[in-house]
Amino acid sequence: MKSIEEYVRSIPDFPESGIIFRDVTSVLQDAEGLHLAIDLMEEKLKDVEFDVIAGPESRGFIFGVPIAYNLKKPFIPIRKKGKLPCETASVTYELEYGTAEIEIHKDAIKKGQKVVIIDDLIATGGTNEAIVKLIEGLGGEVVKCVFLMELAGLKGRERLYGYDVDSVIIYPGK
Repeated sequence: MKSIEEYVRSIPDFPESGIIFRDVTSVLQDAEGLHLAIDLMEEKLKDVEFDVIAGPESRGFIFGVPIAYNLKKPFIPIRKKGKLPCETASVTYELEYGTAEIEIHKDAIKKGQKVVIIDDLIATGGTNEAIVKLIEGLGGEVVKCVFLMELAGLKGRERLYGYDVDSVIIYPGK
C-alpha cells in the first residue's frame, strides 16, 4: 500500500516560480488515496470528545462529511458570503490581495457545543482563524482542527496558537 504522501501530486513553480504546489485533486481522483486520506484524518479524532464537525467549502466538505458520517456526527458547512439561505453570522478576513467573507447559519452551532474543524490544507491560517471566530461567536468551542496537509513554511499554525492543530502531512516549505 502506498503512503498518503505518494498520492499528492507536487507541481513545481506554480502558481509562481519557487513554489511547489501540493495538489489535493490527485488524492481525490484515486479511490485508495481518498479512502486513506479520510481514514488518516479520522484517526486524529480517536480520543477527542466533540459534538459537531465544521468545514469550509469546498474541500472541507469533501473530507468533513465522510468523517462526520463515519462518526455519526452532524456536519456544519462554512460557506462563502451569499450562499446560505437562512440567517447567518459572517466574518471578513484578509487575503494576500484583498479580503474574503465567510458565513455560517446562526442556528448551526449551539452554545457550548464542542466543534472540530476539518479542511484539506492549512497554509497562512487566515481562513481557519476566521472559522474559529465564527464558531466561537455563536458560543461553540473549537476543540481540534484537522488538516490533510500543512505548509509549515507559511506559519498558519501560529494563527491558531492555543488550539489543538493536527495535520496528516506536514511539508516544511511553502
